[in-house]
Amino acid sequence: MPLNSTRGGASAKGFGFTSAAQKIDVNFLVIAGAAGGGAGFDAAGFGGGGGGAGGMRSSTLTIFKGANVTVTVGGGGAGGVYANSANRPGTSGNNSIFSSITSTGGGFGGGTDQGGASGGSGGGGANFGPNSGPGGAGNTPSTSPSQGNNGAASAGTGGGSFGGAGGGKGAAGSGTTAGAGEADSITGPSVTYAVGGSGGPGSGGGSGSNGGTNLGTGGGGGSRTGSGGSGGSGFVVLKYPDTFTISNPGGGLTISTPAAAGGFKVSSITAGTGNIAIG
Repeated sequence: MPLNSTRGGASAKGFGFTSAAQKIDVNFLVIAGAAGGGAGFDAAGFGGGGGGAGGMRSSTLTIFKGANVTVTVGGGGAGGVYANSANRPGTSGNNSIFSSITSTGGGFGGGTDQGGASGGSGGGGANFGPNSGPGGAGNTPSTSPSQGNNGAASAGTGGGSFGGAGGGKGAAGSGTTAGAGEADSITGPSVTYAVGGSGGPGSGGGSGSNGGTNLGTGGGGGSRTGSGGSGGSGFVVLKYPDTFTISNPGGGLTISTPAAAGGFKVSSITAGTGNIAIG
């Protein structure tokens, strides 16, 4: 019989029974790593697509006191490196995990001759030969559970075309305008997470902006002569009653837990992969 299994409402232990294992309701915020933006292409005059935001999920999950629970904080994807050539996309972000909850990494922003990739939020497209590059699909509100939105197609098909913007948790990318993120106050102050990366202009120089650390923000698309920005890393936040304490058996995670307030502790997990236990 597996651990924490029950029989008649009580946990099995040897040949007898003990009281049921204590359960803890944990409020969570799980944000995946965002994607990098695509590079521009000077010879053709195209900007790169913006990276999609990391998927964002928040709710409550019940876990057992003292049980090991897997946590992974997804890293952001690299931006596409400019080389005055086609097909220089960004890299998709990595998933973040808390127990059975998975937030999906953002989809990369396209380089020239590429559409954006699908992900928690989709990446923006770049000019696709004679056609507009399509935006990548996000895990939109029409799916369950919703994590993000679609990236935008590139704007125009000739020289000087802009890359499309990446989708965000709050809205799809629109033209070169990044998809909006979503605010959450689990850590105390309201913070906006999971904003998409903006589309790269088809003229001028300059690399796309980098996404913020632990914000799940997409990297911006590179300009006509610029590299794409890197995607921001993910974030896992757990809120639970202050009568319990979090630990990291085996190490591997970076955890910060400020003093309890209002009857709760809030643990921010900013990097790594490993197990946590709350007991």
